[in-house]
Amino acid sequence: MIKIPMIIPLATKHFDAVIALGNQVHGDGYLDEKSLAHIVNLGHKNGINSCFVAIDKQHLLGFRLCYAPGQWTVDKWCSPNRWGIEAERVGYFKCNTVAEEARGKGLGGRLLQASISALTQQGASAGVSHLWQQSPNNAAVKYFTKAGGKLIKEHPNRWSDTDEHPDYVCILCGSNCHCVACEMLLKF
Repeated sequence: MIKIPMIIPLATKHFDAVIALGNQVHGDGYLDEKSLAHIVNLGHKNGINSCFVAIDKQHLLGFRLCYAPGQWTVDKWCSPNRWGIEAERVGYFKCNTVAEEARGKGLGGRLLQASISALTQQGASAGVSHLWQQSPNNAAVKYFTKAGGKLIKEHPNRWSDTDEHPDYVCILCGSNCHCVACEMLLKF
């Protein structure tokens, strides 16, 4: 019998596993304890956590990190004039990561739905994300498009010019990442 992983709010007890999986999938320096704590803090609003993990028998299979509406900075990589919705009502889908052995089984979609539910309760009407165009077979953009996301703008070199991940080493490009971030909006 196949056990369906539980989707539960991310807590500090999950930090080590989330950091390890995030750095394994996205590259060294993608997450550390300080950056993850900051992200999770931005994901809390009105007593609601919009960050989730997928766990099977205490084994982390995936996670979704989000920022609550009104609690994140709209920066130069965002195009709010193209969103058609007030920025204060938009959450941010920071990261969706699924372990290789759990991919293709709908886990990313379940994590997304859990975050959409939480973001809605926090007052969001939409969520924006920057998706990794160079993901294997462009899976990130395909997945988000299938969920209803619309392409807003492509941002080359998004991850090479950021204070957010100063020690990031892309699994494709190395320390000078030239991957494209597809800014996408998903209305709920």
